[in-house]
Amino acid sequence: MLPEITTLPAGLVLWAVIGYLLGSIPFGMLLSKVMGLGDLRSIGSGNIGATNVLRTGNKAAAAGTLILDGGKGAVAVLLARWLAGEDAAQLAGLMAFLGHCYPVWLRFRGGKGVATFLGLVLALSWPVGLMSCATWLAAAALSRISSVGALVAALMSTAWMVMLRDYDLTALTLALTLLIFWRHRSNIARLRDGSESRIGQKG
Repeated sequence: MLPEITTLPAGLVLWAVIGYLLGSIPFGMLLSKVMGLGDLRSIGSGNIGATNVLRTGNKAAAAGTLILDGGKGAVAVLLARWLAGEDAAQLAGLMAFLGHCYPVWLRFRGGKGVATFLGLVLALSWPVGLMSCATWLAAAALSRISSVGALVAALMSTAWMVMLRDYDLTALTLALTLLIFWRHRSNIARLRDGSESRIGQKG
C-alpha cells in the first residue's frame, strides 16, 4: 500500500531532490581520503560503502561510514516528515537510497545502499528498522558474508512490515528490496560460485 498523498506536487519534487542530494554524499570516500586510506575505488570491490572501507583494515573508518550512510537516509526521512508529511518522507527516503547508489558526483557509480536502507527504515518505522538491523547482524554473523546479511535483511523487511501491520510502508520496502537485489547481482553470482569475499577480508 502507498501512503496518502497530502503534499503538493511541487513539495514532493523538492523533497525528492533534497533526499537525492543527501543520499549522494559519498561518506566512505570522504572518510577514506581524510584518514589517508587511499582511493576507495582501487581497493577491494571498488565500492564506496562500509564493507569495502573495512577492507582497508581501518575499523573506525568503516564504522563511521556505516553510521553516516545510515544517518543520511534517516535525516532525509525525518526532515521530510517534520516539514511536509508521510508521503514526502517515504519519497525522500527512496531518493536518498537512489542518491547513494547513483550519485551524480561519481558518474552514478555509488554504493549498494544497505546502510542507507537500514537508516531510512529505522526512521520510517523504528520497530521494523530494529528487526531489519537484527536480521542483518544475525545473517552476516552466521555467514561471515556481508552481502548475505544485506540480502536477507532486505528480503525480511517487508515481512516485518506485514507482521507489524505497517502496511503503508510495504510498497516502499518491496521497491527497496528489489533495488538491493539488483545492486547485489554480482554478489549473488559470486555467492553461487563460492567466490564471495568474507567480512574483514582485505582487498
